[in-house]
Amino acid sequence: MNEHSDAQGGDWGPFGRPLFDDPTSRALSRVGVVDVGSNSVRLVVFDGAARSPAYFYNEKIMCALGEGLSETGRLSPRGRERALKALKRFATLAVGMNITPLTAVATAAVREAEDGPEFCEEVLRETGIEIHVISGDEEARLSAQGVLLGWPGSYGMVCDIGGSSMELADIDDGKVGRRLTSALGPLKLKEVKGGDKGLEDYIRTTIDEIHAEMKGETGMRLFLVGGSWRAIARCDMTRRDYPLTVLHEYRMTTEAVAETRAYIDAEDPEDLRGRAGVSSDRMALVPLAIRVLDRLVKVFQPKDITISSYGIREGMLYEQMPPALRDRDPLIEACRFAEAKDARMPGFGPILFDFVRPLFPHADWQRKRIIKAACLLHDVSWRAHPDYRPQVCFDNATRANLGGLKHSERIFLGLALMHRYSNKREGARYKQMFTLVSDEDKREAAVLGKAMRLGAMLWLGAETVPGNLAWNAVDKTLTLDLDPRARALYGEVAEQRFKSLASTLDATGEVRIRD
Repeated sequence: MNEHSDAQGGDWGPFGRPLFDDPTSRALSRVGVVDVGSNSVRLVVFDGAARSPAYFYNEKIMCALGEGLSETGRLSPRGRERALKALKRFATLAVGMNITPLTAVATAAVREAEDGPEFCEEVLRETGIEIHVISGDEEARLSAQGVLLGWPGSYGMVCDIGGSSMELADIDDGKVGRRLTSALGPLKLKEVKGGDKGLEDYIRTTIDEIHAEMKGETGMRLFLVGGSWRAIARCDMTRRDYPLTVLHEYRMTTEAVAETRAYIDAEDPEDLRGRAGVSSDRMALVPLAIRVLDRLVKVFQPKDITISSYGIREGMLYEQMPPALRDRDPLIEACRFAEAKDARMPGFGPILFDFVRPLFPHADWQRKRIIKAACLLHDVSWRAHPDYRPQVCFDNATRANLGGLKHSERIFLGLALMHRYSNKREGARYKQMFTLVSDEDKREAAVLGKAMRLGAMLWLGAETVPGNLAWNAVDKTLTLDLDPRARALYGEVAEQRFKSLASTLDATGEVRIRD
């Protein structure tokens, strides 16, 4: 994400030339993957910008293939039957979507079961899907790569919990390091002998061994991958009455995990399941998974805990990306794709970014990328009814499947796009979410939104610069220097928008038209 000037021509700014329209990347625009897990079987079809694809199709069947595996050494007969039916359905869907062959992997249950090879042969014979059974080490690597798809250059430890196993992997500077697998999946824990004390002893001993082997350091970031972790996060959101129920990039603390464990233990499971929006099958595993998480964070003492919706399936997609594509900013690539597909004047977003950038002279690279994203998205919701565009923009920004965004950054982006279409946010039904950002961020989002609102009045063409803004924070003066060709565009509405922007900055405004 450093400054970049493409060798083929054109300065593309700090985020690099967009690659989703390159032939080598376009081949990844629709990819179907199947994950045959110990608890669920899922088909995901990715589509859109290759670096930050949307979920074109996503279906999960809770099969519990690994249930009873510790006792019998074999896959659950009922689970096998359900999984085969699900895979037949997925194979048929893939033909209809023209995404064959599907890439399919199986994890702990299938690799450990004595009838795992027989099951894979049956699936191939009945569906045409070839299942690749991966090792625990490979499972950890792919899960970590899934995290890197959402957070390029991240560092910390990835912990992926499935039905029959739990994998850990170190990531540093965009690379996967040490990794290991353990038998800490909830389906396995259900079969631990010795009652409650035996279970606690087993979890404590296993995690202590993991810590010694991983040589985990305190103060790192912990990325949590897997359905049971996501269910716990939903319970934590319910406990806190958290206003933005987007799981990806949801943050927890070590203290919050302990509080949520007590909360889960105290609540009626069925009532909590309904309020948190967790399925019955998943909720049955939560009391076991929260014990693991509670002990894990006490031993490793991470500086923060982040939920990742990206995991092994996204890691499989990341595996197919060329290195140049992996290095791209997923947020910017997704926004570029949205602009190219939905904006009335594709290509104006970068012009608008240059127009508004002088208003934020001290913005670091993280804030610049959010400003860039807002400019690319500023016009993609134009089809919405004018009365609802501000709300639609806010919803799109805060709830879209976008990687590389903290929750506070989602709110900032949503507020900026809301102000792109409205001067006010008072009375908005999202005001509870506004508490997730500081007053200064609210003010900056309003400045950005109103600057985009002004810039949108000055379209001369997708590649033509209408003028420049100059902001002097010391003298509190805002100057709009217009290209002569934009003179006729600066009418009453544009003048009102310029005055509104100056007022938000508490500045004196001046308009100049070049000779």
